[in-house]
Amino acid sequence: MAQQGAQLDRENFSCSICLDLLKDPVTIPCGHSYCMSCINNFWDEEEKAVYSCPQCRITFTPRPVLMKNTMLAVVVEELKKTGLQAAAADLCYAGPEDVACDVCTGRKLKAHKSCLVCLVSYCEKHLQPHYESAKFKKHKLVDPSEKLQENICSRHDEVMKMFCRTDEQIICYLCSVDEHKGHDTVSAAAERTERQKKIELSRLNIQQRIQDREKDVKLLQQEVEAVSRSADKEVEDSEKIFSQLIHLLQKRSSDVKQQIRSQQETEVSGVKELQEKLQQEITELKRKDAELKKLSHTEDHNQFLHNYPSVSQLSEPTDSSSINIRPLRYFEDVTAAVSELRDKLQDILKEEGTNISLTVTEVDVLLSDSKSEPKTRAGFLRYSCEITLDPNTAHVKLLLSEENRKAKLMSQQQSYSSHPDRFTGCEQVLSRESLTRRCYWEVEWSKLGGRVAVAYKNISRAGGSNQCGFGRNDKSWALRFYDNCYTFWFNNISTPVSGPVSSRVGVYLDHRAGILSFYSISETMTLLHRVQTTFTQPLYAGLWIFDSGVTAELCKLK
Repeated sequence: MAQQGAQLDRENFSCSICLDLLKDPVTIPCGHSYCMSCINNFWDEEEKAVYSCPQCRITFTPRPVLMKNTMLAVVVEELKKTGLQAAAADLCYAGPEDVACDVCTGRKLKAHKSCLVCLVSYCEKHLQPHYESAKFKKHKLVDPSEKLQENICSRHDEVMKMFCRTDEQIICYLCSVDEHKGHDTVSAAAERTERQKKIELSRLNIQQRIQDREKDVKLLQQEVEAVSRSADKEVEDSEKIFSQLIHLLQKRSSDVKQQIRSQQETEVSGVKELQEKLQQEITELKRKDAELKKLSHTEDHNQFLHNYPSVSQLSEPTDSSSINIRPLRYFEDVTAAVSELRDKLQDILKEEGTNISLTVTEVDVLLSDSKSEPKTRAGFLRYSCEITLDPNTAHVKLLLSEENRKAKLMSQQQSYSSHPDRFTGCEQVLSRESLTRRCYWEVEWSKLGGRVAVAYKNISRAGGSNQCGFGRNDKSWALRFYDNCYTFWFNNISTPVSGPVSSRVGVYLDHRAGILSFYSISETMTLLHRVQTTFTQPLYAGLWIFDSGVTAELCKLK
């Protein structure tokens, strides 16, 4: 509350001209008080026989004699001593980047408004006469501006309120009857009104375009999410299948290993049994050989003959035919069978690999060579895409119909609104959809006379220069057909093309591989021209119609 009282006191003892505490205060006959220097300067500027109060506008004749109001001076000094003047910091003084009040003297306040009639900027207090006096009601107040002097004609020193449409220049009234005499001139306000309408139309177009692009972005985001979900699911399912396949192979490998070990055990057991019998036979023969040796050294003939029958008898030998030493490895047949299985599996994977694809509608990622082109029309139709024409790009003489899939060149202009994407010189139109993957489409012509093309979005639109025409610059590729012959155009260089002439043309694009092919479509499909390059931006399908009455339609292939 004390702070509010201090602020009230400061306002009561402030000069309404400089808005600071009174210095050498004087009180004029109407009762208002000012700094002596402020009121003297104000009356000096008037240079009239009648002098007025800056606040109430009461006039005085003659000029009042000013005397210092000593009581006010004492009160102001007391206010300064008590430090209440610090409240002046709350005032909004103009800084280096602000527009200052042109009326304030001393330290200037920020301007609240600028007057386009007075060409003066006012603070809130000095602006009051513009609100209170009827003389100022027709004045135009705007936000504070430092460029008011730019509204003054440098030639005639008059306010510029006219606009010359001939020279696209703001002028004053004297200019309109002087160097701009005979030109198409209107008031600046009238020109502003006309251009304001154009701004509103442009804003409507921009807002519509923003909505269209936001819708496109949303659709693309949905597509990204759908592709990601599908890819994640396919990866998961593929991993499961390959895991099952690996598990199957591992199980089969384990079975084969177990069978080999079991057979090994059987074979080894049989061999060891035979080996043991042979070893026993060897021991017996060695023993028998020792007995025979001993018998042969017996000197007593009777003893020799007596023991001979028992010692000379030998046991039957083991059948040697049961011993079969194989010249090759025992399990070579198993190895051969496994090798044959491996070769068959490799052949199956190689053959089936070309058929395993991620069959998402708009995704074209093959496990086989991604740059391979289809070989049949049915193969091309796998990549058919629905393309529509963008009305915002269509030349004003092109009539679009059939849900924006058909274009016809008319003799009369169509009622299209102005749009920065519109072709103004060449009778051309681009597709709404961008082409960044494998795409195939066909165009049916009522009469051969035009170009089928693809182009970057940043191709020029205004005028009929080479920078706008399909095939006449490095931003577009086009097949031209006229007088029953074809030519291919790129960067304004034409290449003759031979092939059967047909009213239907097919276009195949593999953006990633940099392939662009044109085909003549009749009962057969004939390649007319093929381009191998590198595309650095998304492409858009394009049509250029030469003759009035000719139509070109993007065919429905699905």
